[in-house]
Parts: sequence; structure tokens; C-alpha cells
Amino acid sequence: MSSIAFKPFTGLRRSSGVPTTTTISTTLSKPVIKFRVSAAKTSPKLSNRNLRVAVIGGGPAGGSAAETLSKGGIETFLIERKLDNCKPCGGAIPLCMVGEFDLPLDVIDRRVTKMRMISPSNIAVDIGRTLKPHEYIGMVRREVLDAYLRDRAKENGANVINGLFLKMDMPKNWDEPYVLHYTEYDGKKGGMGEKVTLEVDAVIGADGANSRVAKAINAGDYDYAIAFQERMKIPDDKMAYYENLAEMYVGDDVSPDFYGWVFPKCDHVAVGTGTVTHKSDIKKFQLATRNRAKDKILGGKIIRVEAHPIPEHPRPCRLSGRVALVGDAAGYVTKCSGEGIYFAAKSGRMCAEAIVEGSQHGKKMVDEGDLRKYLEKWDKTYWPTYKVLDVLQKVFYRSNPAREAFVEMCSDEYVQKMTFDSYLYKMVVPGNPLEDLKLAVNTIGSLVRANALRKEMEKLNV
Repeated sequence: MSSIAFKPFTGLRRSSGVPTTTTISTTLSKPVIKFRVSAAKTSPKLSNRNLRVAVIGGGPAGGSAAETLSKGGIETFLIERKLDNCKPCGGAIPLCMVGEFDLPLDVIDRRVTKMRMISPSNIAVDIGRTLKPHEYIGMVRREVLDAYLRDRAKENGANVINGLFLKMDMPKNWDEPYVLHYTEYDGKKGGMGEKVTLEVDAVIGADGANSRVAKAINAGDYDYAIAFQERMKIPDDKMAYYENLAEMYVGDDVSPDFYGWVFPKCDHVAVGTGTVTHKSDIKKFQLATRNRAKDKILGGKIIRVEAHPIPEHPRPCRLSGRVALVGDAAGYVTKCSGEGIYFAAKSGRMCAEAIVEGSQHGKKMVDEGDLRKYLEKWDKTYWPTYKVLDVLQKVFYRSNPAREAFVEMCSDEYVQKMTFDSYLYKMVVPGNPLEDLKLAVNTIGSLVRANALRKEMEKLNV
């Protein structure tokens, strides 16, 4: 079994303790990101080596974190079990992510310029009238995006390991390492893999909703949704309909607390739904979503079925010592929209930047205070977004009449402009006071009509 020998750490070694070592030299690229150095004066300077950080999970959060760390002078190890993972995900990314993360256009399958919202009574509203010619929502396949981000991290010096993270031994003293246990799959040991350990100074948990890193630091539980998705190959004439169009269906039939979707990919569509409150009925909701879209996907063949948990709110604890959680592991998925890709990549990068800054580009040890700066910055920047979407879900997803009101509200051009500007660029867009007042009046009117409709429906059900 191959090992990595470090001073003063033992590093990668056989679980049995056999002292067989092979030194691997790691090439670190020169930092290209400008960081504000903020390491504490009392942080010990590392001798004969750079700071070592393990990133567990190779999705957008892990790939972005690993790239930033390796560019910043950190010796980086990214551990991912399924390098060809196809996570069940709608795959929508905002326009700002393309530029901010320097994504090549061939990673993007479709440029959606029209989002069609379909109410419980099948009233359709097209959203996108306010988009400028260059604006769009990108549609990606996770297996393509994730692989690209991991490969780029590797090109910048990160060690990408095909392995299954098992557990982590916590340090007893502040200057001791974290000892990671994982099974490495390098093709030499067959499907069983080989048990390996790795000693590092800090750990970033980017290993999804079922995060083992979160369990290791007792980060606490959270509510989660089950997302169920079928990839369907549909006839060419049907595919042409979805060339630049995505659909969202709302209603008790497709989900009591979320929505169903049909999102276009390169040569197929993704049809899916999700729920927090009625997980055992997820296949029933999926069938209803297919039925709502049946005329547009007629003749389609299912080529892949996927399911995965999606967090509904941040974990009670996202940081402990020199271990931090990012992406789904931290619970960074928005309610109402269910968006998580951008926030995963952004949190991974922000956490890595905090480590690079705190360690003076890998020259000093970091502590919890350095990593906490990432959480403070994250919460200050994005907490309002999560809160607003949480309120919207509670108000508009509670009943079919409320969903009818929501779709009606989406037909307003001002609502579309504010919504798309906020989504595409991930910033709070200042509103027009007069338009805001009109929107408030219209929203109240829609909710009043929805409440009246709900009462009439209840009478009919008696």
C-alpha cells in the first residue's frame, strides 16, 4: 500500500501500522487570488511544509474549495467516492456563476430564457419577459459540472483521491492533526479498495446532505426533502419545445410543499419533484408531474432514475475546531426555489479563502477563529435571501389557492424583473418605492382571492 510521509505527521499509511512509505512530492501552483492576510500573531508558523487540508466530497462545493486552497498555497486533498456521480438535480445555475467561476460554455447544456410557471388549475405564466438579450439561466448536468471543477482543482495542484470517507479521529490537543480514515479505490485492489489514513491540519466537509463529516463533529440534524428525478429521452419535435424553456408545476398533486419540474438538458429532459412532508408518496408525486406534462413529453423513454436528500435549512452547527461544513453538508439549499449549486460552490470558495487568509498562504496553522470568519461573512451576505425564500414558501406553498395566487403574482412584469435580477446576479436589487407599494397591494389582493377560493373549496368538500 502506498503512503505519504510527512514531517512531523505520519501521513498516509497502512491501517495495520506497517511502516512502508513512499514519498510523493506535491507541486503547488503560485497563488493567483489576492487575499487579505489575517492570521493571528500567535498562530504557529509551519516548518518544512505547508498547511494540509482535506476536502471531503467532490461536488461544486468540494471542487471549488479544493481549487481555491491549492491556488492559495495549501497542500490539498480532495476525497470523492463516485467520480462519475450523477446527482438528481434540476441543474439550474445563475448567470453570475458562469463568470464568477469562469465556467466554459460547453459545460452549459441549455440557456433558458423562459421559465413557465403552471398553477394547480393549469394556468401558465411565462417568466422571462424582462431578460436582456445576453441574460439566461444555465442548465447543467451535475456529472459534467462536478467533473470540470474537480479537474480544474487537480490542474492547480490538488490531490484528487477516489475514495470513500469512513470516519475521522479528532485531535486531543490544538497542535495535533485530524486523522481521516477512508477506503481508496485505485483499481489495483479491485472493488474492495484499500483502507488508508491521512493526517491533515483542517477539514472541509463538502459531502452532501448525509455528511459523515457533519456526524463526526456532532453538527446536528436538519429537515430534508427527497428529490426524485427521471431523465427522459423525448422525440426531437418535443425536445425543440424545450430548447430554451423550463417548466415548473405547482399543486398538491405534484408536491404538498415544493414543485415539480421539467428542465432541458443536452439531448433529454429532467422530470422531477420533491417533498419534505410526504416522503413516502414521492413516486405518486412524480407520476402526477409526468401526467401534468404528458402531452409535451409524449413518446419519451426513461433513461435514468435518480433520488437524493436535499437539506431544508442550515445545520445547528457548521463549524467545530478546524472542521467546517459547506454546501449541502452545511444545509445551504434555499426554500421555495430549491437552489443549491451556486451556494455550494460559493460556500466552498469562501471557506477556502478564509483558510488561505488565516494561514498566510499555507505558512501558518489555522484555528477555529480563522474558519469562523467564513461563517460570519456567509451569514451576513446570504441570510436575508434564505429568510425571504423561507417566508415565500410558507405563504404561497401552503394550499392550492395560495399557489394560484403565487402564479398570478408571477405574471407581473415588475415581479419578474426583481426576481430575475436577484436570481441571476445573487444580490439584493433596490426596488422602486411606487412599484413596491403596488406589488404589496396586488399581493394582498391575490392572497385575499386565494383565501376566498379556499373557503369555497372547503364548502364543496363538506
